[in-house]
Amino acid sequence: MLDAIERDTGPSPRHSVIWLHGLGADGSDFVPILPELVRPGWPPVRFVFPHAPVRPVTINNGVPMRAWYDIREADLANRADEAGVAASVQQVEELIAREQARGVPASRIFLVGFSQGGAITLAAGLRRVEPLAGLVALSTYVPAAHRAAAALAAGATAQPVFMAHGTQDPVVPFRAGEQSQALLRELGFAVDWHAYAMPHSVCLEEIRDLGDWLEARLAEA
Repeated sequence: MLDAIERDTGPSPRHSVIWLHGLGADGSDFVPILPELVRPGWPPVRFVFPHAPVRPVTINNGVPMRAWYDIREADLANRADEAGVAASVQQVEELIAREQARGVPASRIFLVGFSQGGAITLAAGLRRVEPLAGLVALSTYVPAAHRAAAALAAGATAQPVFMAHGTQDPVVPFRAGEQSQALLRELGFAVDWHAYAMPHSVCLEEIRDLGDWLEARLAEA
């Protein structure tokens, strides 16, 4: 089981958000946005911020760092180490199972990821037989997109998707995000797509829009 930082917004949470960080960061990366994201009146939510394993990253001269998978080349079609993606998806599934064991059903668990973490979010979401409450993919892309249709599980498209990307992103090009959201729509997902004038990062407008999206779905659960 991956180590993780946890923050509960109230007692006995019946909703969970599992949030995956980007390359070279750790679980603490997105904890500071909670005051901007969480709103009065929301039911208690458990936020889980896991730390990715430390591994050598080829594109960064083999320097060990926290990463959800190795990156061997810049080309997005071949960027993600598929064995590493599969291993991280399994670790995420273990985190989901732990939330379920703590009394939070899959229908009240959100999976969120930024950059590499977002790629794992989408890879895991495609394979979910039991739908989650929603998938959030920030500044990211669908890994191994040419095999996404083959990986799609029955019922996975019931999961709503929030995707956001910066138009000035030099790390994961904006076009990659556009193509990924189009692919997900072709597969049958309902995608709420947002673009912002920012680089490879998050912005306050994005957090506000994500808060609106989460609020609507927390009210439904």
